[in-house]
Amino acid sequence: YALSTTPRSPASDKVHQTMGNTQDCSICLDRIKDRKTLKCRHSFCSQCIDSVFRLKPACPICNTFHGLYTGTQPDGTMSVTRSFQSLPGYEHCGSIAIDYVFASGIQGPEHPNPGRQYRGTARTAYLPDCPEGQKVLKMLKKAFDQRLVFTIGQSATTGLNNVITWNDIHHKTSMRGGPECFGYPDPGYLSRVQEELRLKGITDED
Repeated sequence: YALSTTPRSPASDKVHQTMGNTQDCSICLDRIKDRKTLKCRHSFCSQCIDSVFRLKPACPICNTFHGLYTGTQPDGTMSVTRSFQSLPGYEHCGSIAIDYVFASGIQGPEHPNPGRQYRGTARTAYLPDCPEGQKVLKMLKKAFDQRLVFTIGQSATTGLNNVITWNDIHHKTSMRGGPECFGYPDPGYLSRVQEELRLKGITDED
């Protein structure tokens, strides 16, 4: 990530304060020591921001990513098929089915219980085969490759531990039934999922 450690004059510091920076570190809430300034122009203590970046390389203030964010998703596959069958609210186009498949395995050091087994799973999700749906598909593929779509933890629906769960990127697992059934129609879904992906550093840019 891009950093600047050049000493600043008081006048320069005032300029940066007007851009959203202060003389206090927003992580430790103390005066900034060994200042590091990110490319988004927010400054922190060197030790503080380094500790944050070990978990997630994003600015704690504006969430701008500084580097590649890799998650803890276990090994699996993502395959895509297309159909002429339309989704409610997208009757003008076909649909895209995404199949995720994970075999059972052993948790690694990045998981909650290293050395313990986790149960495999298979999930299917749906997108409209329109330009915006294709953009979401592209972003989901990038997120999958960066191990961000799933993680291992406790299931919110069953309460079971050591299982593969969604990782805060919502999918439509039904073609119909509306939001209550995790299906369509849901006019705001494509916009919401793009925002969820952006919060993990995923964009539709190559």
